[in-house]
Order: sequence, then structure tokens, then C-alpha cells
Amino acid sequence: MEPIDPENKVDKIYRDGLRQWLLEELTAAFTEARKGKIKTCDEHSFELHWLRNLVNLRDSILEYRYEPSASVSFVIFDPMVREIFAAPFRDRVVHHFLYNMQAGWWDRRFLYDSYSCRVGKGTLFGMRRAQKFMQKVTNNYTKKAYIVKLDIRGYFMSLPREKLYERVSWGLKQQFKDVMNDRMGYQMYKICDFLWRRVLFDDPVSKAWKRGPVVNWSPGVLPPKKSLFGQPPGQGIVIGNLTSQLVSNIYLDQLDRFVFYNLGYKNYGRYVDDFFIMVPEEEYEKLKSDILRIEYFLNAKLGLTLHKQKRYYQEVKKGMSFLGARVYPHCLYPSDRLQKKFRLASIGLMYGYKDTESIVSYLGIMMHLDANKLKKEVFDANGWVFEK
Repeated sequence: MEPIDPENKVDKIYRDGLRQWLLEELTAAFTEARKGKIKTCDEHSFELHWLRNLVNLRDSILEYRYEPSASVSFVIFDPMVREIFAAPFRDRVVHHFLYNMQAGWWDRRFLYDSYSCRVGKGTLFGMRRAQKFMQKVTNNYTKKAYIVKLDIRGYFMSLPREKLYERVSWGLKQQFKDVMNDRMGYQMYKICDFLWRRVLFDDPVSKAWKRGPVVNWSPGVLPPKKSLFGQPPGQGIVIGNLTSQLVSNIYLDQLDRFVFYNLGYKNYGRYVDDFFIMVPEEEYEKLKSDILRIEYFLNAKLGLTLHKQKRYYQEVKKGMSFLGARVYPHCLYPSDRLQKKFRLASIGLMYGYKDTESIVSYLGIMMHLDANKLKKEVFDANGWVFEK
């Protein structure tokens, strides 16, 4: 923070205004961070003296001495094996502050068909958009058309932090360019830039403590390519932080724009690192050759690689698995994985090691899918009454 003359009334008004603004923003972030979460001891401890803790956090930021604390690392196995880093509640408040400051600006820039972690979008929206693209590209089922669905290999573990910061920094400068000459606006920019540096260049593996059996981190359970503990310095970001969700979208906005504007594919959608392109039959050969251009762009520009095994080339009429559904031009069926999880959850409920909430959550998803046949099979198998 720039030097302030304590005898200068203008400096005092400016300083007090900056302190008040940051405390208000951190209070809003604190309110968001505590919504819908299971209360941990760490969170209870912060809430017990929440105002004092927010004032201390504010002062550490204004004095540029804020440092992220140690996270808790653990491995989950549903829907797939993944390593999660849970940040302390104090750091989650900072993450929500950064999200509140910048998500709106970036959201207005993102392509319409980027579905992940955006208000009004999400998995159901993505499924339905994919279905609309199928109907459009086949001219309401009258023309042959094709889908190519691709996936980025080890996305979160492969992200180069320096390039990631460069992109976030570019957005910050664009967002604040009209107020850079204003003393208050410039300090807001500096605070956001400082916190992004602290978050993105923090080395969580150096101070995290692991929760769960040590065997969970063995190569036979968690492949090294899926763990931050197995990545070279400066590569990979944690899965589980709100800021990670935002920056993952920010980084791949460059891919979205390359495919949509440079290559000209309008029937395109992406959820995190999973994306598809649909074309009529006459453009299919061009699309297959353009996959090489997409690969080169990802590697040369973003430092990422397409997954060799997760490539899906198919006629539109045969559908595709996307976001938990089997998407066809005329219907949405539960994916094989979703069907299996629903059946296992019902068995778990019958044997007492699952609660009703797990079943209700799956039923909530399947309200939007053509799943009556599956629901009836599961209900009949368990002796439950099924009603459409």
C-alpha cells in the first residue's frame, strides 16, 4: 500500500474508505462462504469471533502480508478417484472475495456455451444445449451429421501456473483499466492482483496434511498424474477451491474463442475440460483435420494435451454421453454411470448404509431425464411403490 500521511485529511479519508470497502467485501464473501456447508471446527472457530477475524484478515491484505494457510488433502472415489485440497475457512473467504470481484466481468466475456460454474448454466443446461445442437445440425433429423467429443488430459494437474496468472492478470487490467488513474480504483486492482498471486503461486503440497489412509496416495490407487504431489514445481492447481473453478474457465475461454471464432464452429459446447463440436456431414472431413489444429493450439498456446483415449467420433443420431446423460436429438437418458450409481444407492438404502438423501438427489437429476423405465425397475426390485 502506498505511503499515507497521517496528518493529511485527504489521505485519512482515502485510507478509511479503502478499509471500509474491503471489510464490506470480505463480510459479503464470509456470508457466501458459510452458505450450504457442513460446519467444521475451523469454520465454527472463525465464526465465534467473525468480525475480529475479518478485520485481521482485512489488515493482513492491506499490508500485503496475507499468506494462504495449510490445506487438508484427501482422496475421493465418486464419481472417480480424485485428490481434493480443502482450504481453511479463512482462505475460503478470500476465494469468495476474488470470485465476487471478478466472476461477473468474466461471465460477460465467456462464450454462451461454456457451462461450468456459471449462474443459470450447469449440467442440465449443457445437456439441453447439446440436444438443441443435435436438432439444429441435423435440420430436425433430415440430414446426416457428426459429433466429435474431446477431453483434455489431466486438466487441473497440467495447468501451468505462470500462464494461468498471465491470463488472470490480463483480465484484471481490462476490468480496471477505466479506474487505473483513480487512487481508490488502482488500490482495488492492486489488492486483487496481490491475492491472485498468493492463491495461484501458493504451493499447497509443501504444507498440506493428508486425511485418510496413506495407501490412498499409492500409485495403484491414485495415479501420480492425478495428484499435485506428483507434479513438477509450478504446474497444477488444487481441485476443490472456488478460485480453481473460476480460473479453469478463464483459461479455457481461449480455447472456446479459438474454436468458435478462428475455426468457425458454432455448434460447440464445453463443460470444464470436456467439449464437443457438431457438424453436418459435408463438414466432417474438415473437422477431423481441424482436430490437429486444436491439438496444436492447446499444446503451443496453453501447455495442455488432448487425451488420446477419450475421443468420441460418431453420427449424431447415435448420441453421446455428456454430463451424466446419454444425449440424443429426441431424448435424454441417464448415462450408464448414473444408472449404476442410482442402483447402488438404492441397494445401500435397503441395507442401511445409505440415507434417503442420496436417493432423493438422484431422483432430482432424473426428473429432467427420460428415466421412468429405470426408476420403475429400481423401485420394483426394492418393493417400493412407483408413480410417474
